[in-house]
Amino acid sequence: MREILVAAAVSLLLSMLGTPLAIRLFSRRGYGQSIREEGPSGHHDKRGTPTMGGTVIVIAALVGFACAHLYSFTPPTVSAVLVLFLMTGLGAVGFLDDFIKIYKQRSLGLRSGAKALGQLIVGAVFAVLVTRFPNAYLITPAETRLSFLRDFGPSVGLIGFTIWVLIMIVGFSNAVNLTDGLDGLASGATGVVLASYVLIGNWQLRNSCTTQLGPNCYWVRDPLDLAVVAAAVLGALVGFLWWNAPPAKIFMGDTGSLALGGVLAGLAITTRTQLLLIVLAGMCVLITMSVIIQVGFFKMTGKRVFRMAPLQHHFELKGWAETTIVVRFWLIAALCAAAGLGIFYVEWMPRL
Repeated sequence: MREILVAAAVSLLLSMLGTPLAIRLFSRRGYGQSIREEGPSGHHDKRGTPTMGGTVIVIAALVGFACAHLYSFTPPTVSAVLVLFLMTGLGAVGFLDDFIKIYKQRSLGLRSGAKALGQLIVGAVFAVLVTRFPNAYLITPAETRLSFLRDFGPSVGLIGFTIWVLIMIVGFSNAVNLTDGLDGLASGATGVVLASYVLIGNWQLRNSCTTQLGPNCYWVRDPLDLAVVAAAVLGALVGFLWWNAPPAKIFMGDTGSLALGGVLAGLAITTRTQLLLIVLAGMCVLITMSVIIQVGFFKMTGKRVFRMAPLQHHFELKGWAETTIVVRFWLIAALCAAAGLGIFYVEWMPRL
């Protein structure tokens, strides 16, 4: 269990100390954020704030994870490496998107088709590899089945599973991207989900079917190392949030939001809690649904449900202060994560 603490502590320290260096470097090179003209007027003051801070999160998480294994003198597991590959690959797609925005000084980077293609390529590689590499108990990082608290139902086949995984990866990476609209909002909302996965991985380790067979045990390949991944990313995110909290000194950009969405999807797939992620990350899901409702309703009726989507901008235009929206949305995110953990643990509660 000490690996979890080492990963979190190292990544937190690197992110806390590395983010100011990134702020100075990006500011000196002119890597500032472009703001959409159609966005809330209050955001225009944020123009020029350094972006691409997600690079610090990704690097700090990778180093923290590596240090945890150096501490324990154990090699990294396949499940953890695949999740980190997904995070880094999507972060690279986001980095390219951010760099184009900065280079061309516009609020749009990669074309939507090119951005989606990059997400699909990284996701497809992950989806195929995650069903391979069985361990001594013939457990692979994921099965070609759906999961909630564990796998259930028949296999959907490799093609069906790949499509499902791609939907999860693209959906949650874009969900975190949409949530990243106010200072610190996405950092806090994803942080509570990562903390949940530290607890879930630890609990799955303690109740693994490889050590004790039982009706509620878990067939998860590398639960401890998945908890280490979650802890490493969480530590990096907390260190970054110190500088990203309102008023933000740096933005994570698509580099960070796509990477974080990938981590959440990857952890859900490898811990066999795919559908539970919808509850755990309910805040991000809610914000994504607000965009879908806004676009769909406008196309059908020509009218808007919200003053502006995503949802956080609706409350901005209603006159809520940015810090008020962020803190209240953090509370909702924490309640969603608590509800997800409650559902996860409820089957272990004694029955009267």
